[in-house]
Order: sequence, then C-alpha cells, then structure tokens
Amino acid sequence: MNHRDQLVAACDHQLRAEQFKDFTVNGLQVEGRDTVKRVMSGVTACQALLDEAVAWQADMVLVHHGYFWKNEPVPITGMKQRRIKTLLANDISLLAYHLPLDAHVEMGNNAQLAKRLGWKVEGCLDGELGEGLLWSGRLVAPQSIGELAEQISTTLQRSPLVVEAPFAEQPIERIAWCTGGAQDMITAAYEAGAQVFVSGEISERTTHLAREMGIHYIAAGHHATERYGVQALGEWLGSEFGVEHRFVDIDNPA
Repeated sequence: MNHRDQLVAACDHQLRAEQFKDFTVNGLQVEGRDTVKRVMSGVTACQALLDEAVAWQADMVLVHHGYFWKNEPVPITGMKQRRIKTLLANDISLLAYHLPLDAHVEMGNNAQLAKRLGWKVEGCLDGELGEGLLWSGRLVAPQSIGELAEQISTTLQRSPLVVEAPFAEQPIERIAWCTGGAQDMITAAYEAGAQVFVSGEISERTTHLAREMGIHYIAAGHHATERYGVQALGEWLGSEFGVEHRFVDIDNPA
C-alpha cells in the first residue's frame, strides 16, 4: 500500500522542486487520504478535472497548473472554494508542479515536446539542461516554416499560429522552444541563433519582434504544449509505485 507522502517525496526529489523560485507552491497543495491507489493527471486543476477524479474515485490529482499563485486573492471563496471543497469532501490530494515540470530533463514539458516532435536537444539557453526553461536544438532534417507548422499541427492536434519572418527564407535547422506562456523568450532565442522559436502563447508584441528581428515564431498552444510532462510524471509514478494512473485531457483552445 502506497502512502501519500511517499509519492509526494518521490516527485519532489525527482523534479528537484525545492531548487526552483516559482510563482506558486510546488508539491502537495491539498492533503487527502493517506493511501494512494489511483492517480489522475491533467494539465490544470479545473473543476472539470476534479469532477472526473471524483467519478473515477481517484486518491490523488496530479497537475502542472495547481492553486495558490502569487498575487491571487487570498480568501477561499467562489470558484476557489468550490474546487478546494471538492477535493476535501472526497479526501483527494492535489499534487502540482509548475516550473520543475517544465524543466525536467526527461519528464519535463520541454523534453517531452521535443521527444514527440523529433527535435534533437542540444542544450539550454538560460541555465543547465534540466534546470533552465529555454531549450535549443536542431531539426532532424531542414524544413520550411510551413512544413514545421504542419508537423506540429499533426502531432499536437491543434492548428498553431505562425508568424513568418520576412527575411528568413532559408530552410530551418536551428530551433529554440519553451512550452506555455514563454513568448517573451523570443529575443533570447534570436540572440542565440535560432531560426524559429516555438512556445505556447503569443502576445501582440510578439508578432512585431519576430518580423523585425527576422526569426519565425510559432504559438502552438499553452495547453497543447504542456499536456505531456504531467502524463510522463504520472506514468513514472505508476511504474515506480504500482499505482493506477489515468490522464484526462480537458479541452482548452488557449
């Protein structure tokens, strides 16, 4: 029988959660029952995911986007109250990892995205590999921006938003990426020599930066680029501890 604290300690250690200065609390956010047989994972601890967890009789919910973000209102009212009440009433633990799950060298969102798209990882542009968030590498074979966008669309099952650099017509080989809301890393990617930068979201300014610097930009979706790290972590827990794991993808067009 697996104790909740064993799984939490294992995830904390594997992801080196204490090393990250984050915008939220990494690790156990809501404490549920002591024993864990079933773990449900998802990108965000929204009400729809919690309802699925209750129906499946999960003992723990594992997510990338949990609760208790810096600068959010402190009172537990409204939507926050309903979510936390669902967990407490059903004795379900909530385990969440934000930046540690972006950065991990094997199970992280960046690593898993590269694995699915066949990108060759060469390093990290803002720290050591496994600690930084802006990754760099090369495509297996040169592609046009259209071919790369089509591959991403097919793999992620989501049409990406593409900003083509008007003066960058040569085939793409060098790439940089960071999943989620990392659009402002485009300047660092350009300065490092990347021909294209891929992240999840786009801001109004991103278009002008890409066009004027001469680097292609692909916004592949915040949710779409961050579905794979939490799945990998859940599967690892299943393998290490024999718990039953199920990933639920709550659709999100962002």
